[in-house]
Amino acid sequence: MKKRKDMLIVLPNFVTGLRMVGTFLLLFTKAFSPAFYVVYSICGISDVLDGFLARRTGATSEFGARLDSVADLLFYTVMMIKILPALVARLPGGIWYWVGGILILRLVSYLVAAVKFRCFASIHTYLNKLTGLCVFIIPYFMRLPFFVLFCMAVCGIATIASVEELVMHICAKEYAADSKALFLKKQ
Repeated sequence: MKKRKDMLIVLPNFVTGLRMVGTFLLLFTKAFSPAFYVVYSICGISDVLDGFLARRTGATSEFGARLDSVADLLFYTVMMIKILPALVARLPGGIWYWVGGILILRLVSYLVAAVKFRCFASIHTYLNKLTGLCVFIIPYFMRLPFFVLFCMAVCGIATIASVEELVMHICAKEYAADSKALFLKKQ
C-alpha cells in the first residue's frame, strides 16, 4: 500500500517532467509540422493533467508547484522561439499593441499584488484559465482564414481576464489564489 501511495505522489511530478522533455523536443521539431503538433498537444495535455493528478491524489507540494512553474516557463520560452516569428508575420500591428496593453495590465496587477500581499500573486480564475486555453490553441488555427479574428477574440478574453484579476487584487483583503471569478465567493 505504501508503494502505491509513493507512486501517486511521484506521478504528477513525472507528468510535469514529461512536459519538460516534450518542450526540449519541440526545440528540434519543425514548427507547425505534424510532429510539432503531436508533441505540442502532449505538452498541453500534461500541463492540465499534472495539476489534476496532484489534487486528485492529494500529492500537491511546494516542489510540484515550483516544478510546474519551471516547466511552464520553459514551454513559453520555447514557444516564443518557435511560434512568435510566424505570429509576427501573420498578425497585423494593431493586435501587437493590444497584446502590449494586456501585458501592461498584467504587470500592474502583479505589482499591486506584490505591494499589497508581499508575494507574486496570480489568481486562477475561470477567465485566466480560458485565456490560457485560448492562447494554447492559437497554433492550431494558424492556417485558417479566420485566424486574425480568432486572435482578436483571444485578446478580448485576455483583456477581460486581466482587468478582472487587477480588480480582484485591488479589492481583496488577503491573497486567494484559487478565487474563481470576481463575483463568486471562494468555495
